[in-house]
Amino acid sequence: MTDSADRLPFPLYSAAGTRELDRIAIHEFGIPGSHLMQRAGRAAFRELLRLWPEPAHLHVFCGTGNNGGDGFVIAALARQRGLPVSVWQVGETSKIRGDALAAREYAEREGVPIAPFSCAVPDSGVVVDALLGTGLQDAVRGPYADAINAINASGLPVLAVDIPSGLSSDTGQILGCAVAAAVTVTFIGLKQGLFTGSGPDCCGAIRYADLGVPAAVFERVAPTAHRLDLEALVRELLPRRARSAHKGSYGHVLVVGGDHGMAGAAAMASAAALRVGAGLVSCATRAEHIPIVVGRHPEVMAHAVGSGQDLEPLLARASVVVIGPGLGRAGWGQQMLQRILQSELPAVVDADALNLLSEGVLTPPLPRDQWLLTPHPGEAARLLHGSTADIQRDRFHSARALQQRYGGAVVLKGAGSLVAHAAGIGVAAGYGNPGMASGGMGDVLSGVLGGLIAQKLSVADAARLGVCLHGRAGDLAAEQGGERGTCATDLVPFLRRLLNP
Repeated sequence: MTDSADRLPFPLYSAAGTRELDRIAIHEFGIPGSHLMQRAGRAAFRELLRLWPEPAHLHVFCGTGNNGGDGFVIAALARQRGLPVSVWQVGETSKIRGDALAAREYAEREGVPIAPFSCAVPDSGVVVDALLGTGLQDAVRGPYADAINAINASGLPVLAVDIPSGLSSDTGQILGCAVAAAVTVTFIGLKQGLFTGSGPDCCGAIRYADLGVPAAVFERVAPTAHRLDLEALVRELLPRRARSAHKGSYGHVLVVGGDHGMAGAAAMASAAALRVGAGLVSCATRAEHIPIVVGRHPEVMAHAVGSGQDLEPLLARASVVVIGPGLGRAGWGQQMLQRILQSELPAVVDADALNLLSEGVLTPPLPRDQWLLTPHPGEAARLLHGSTADIQRDRFHSARALQQRYGGAVVLKGAGSLVAHAAGIGVAAGYGNPGMASGGMGDVLSGVLGGLIAQKLSVADAARLGVCLHGRAGDLAAEQGGERGTCATDLVPFLRRLLNP
């Protein structure tokens, strides 16, 4: 069993995809479902013992489906080992069928005490959540909701089997209520919902077991998304620099932003572009902000611009434009964006530039291939003329909808940021932390993305690498000083280090 988060597989699957993997393994490769259930129970039990070798008591909550069957196997194995264990049965016993029923009978033969759930809250030991699996579609209700609330109220460490009960395996949305696990042991196909939205909050550490399913099974089912990996992307996309390189070899980023009172956003984006390796960085901003931009980084060439026409000579020298940090929505910002949209340069579009697009003030031809949009859920809602709740209800669908409507590549920011491009969706799973919920983080990201595009990365590749780089820099900043109080500028020194392993 894979027991390290950095060794998780990269393909991610929908619930339908994981069911198809199961079907192929059972019906076409001849692996009995009962064998898979036994292997799943053993894999989860091994992880449980690794984390909690001598639990005071093991409370196993079992539903009536195959997820519950895995729980019965765990309980039987615990009994065989002499651990104090009991099972809470949630749902009517008469509904248990097939392999799950056989697993319950196995637990009974081993002498595991099984009792109907009675809303009791466990008070010691470890909890195993084997209530609901990937088939959940609607909000959890009735005794299942009561059981989930009892598990969470206990305050005990929880191991979730395959997926925390109540979490949508397709979207990462909590369906009414969901178990908050310390660790989730998932099987065969990684479920995409574990890695975005509320998935990271519910899952804790994620461990994986392929249950001995042959590689040929996975070749038969196309994944719906992929995990992104920073080290692999750095190796793939940023080869060693030639000794004969010069500043012109690595592009020229033009950051456009910083209306009155918002110099910092443009300054941070410019600094980030420098630190990821752009050869040259210019900043087009309000005249009064020139000393601030140059004072922070004298390497940045700062230019006062009062109208879109003032951008002409700057655009003639640029390789890529970053538009949005501190742009504002007033006439100055509108002029800047209007001129950028008339250009054929690659562009990173962020913050108020996204808001101006959503307001319909400017009507660029859509879709466009050479731009990269970086909305947070609120901005994404405005771009799609919906609500933030609509976006978060299914982040995968939302990211696809944005990319299909606007073209290019899209970074839908948030826990488990998604990168949507013409070839599919990447998930920046495992990067970033709550300390990054502070102002200016998006400005730094936009500069990172612009700096990577300047180095001849496509908008899609820059997005895939940039979100991982940005999130990992945030993690290093938090490790150094703690999550609370992390500032966007704290990330910038780590960008250079991460790109020079």
